[in-house]
Amino acid sequence: MRISEAEVRYVADLANLRLSDAEVRKFQADLDEILEHVAKLNELDTSAVEPMAQVLYQDEENATLRPDRERPPLGSQAALAGAPLAAGGYFKVPLVIER
Repeated sequence: MRISEAEVRYVADLANLRLSDAEVRKFQADLDEILEHVAKLNELDTSAVEPMAQVLYQDEENATLRPDRERPPLGSQAALAGAPLAAGGYFKVPLVIER
């Protein structure tokens, strides 16, 4: 599948990214490669593969996930303690969306 320059620029605009012409060409090639790989995956016959909800393990006994446990939430002061800038109980960040 061929990705057009216009499509790359459109997606970059949605993500609020400014790309040089060289970056557009690079992402165009990268996205083409990714979509070619996905197209190959779509050709695989998976009819004999059972649907999975979790790919890390096959049954509860072999689960690799930690058990859920209840614990008190982190307080505002503790959460903001390492913030470079905070005001009024919130993280302060630079403006990133200009529209």
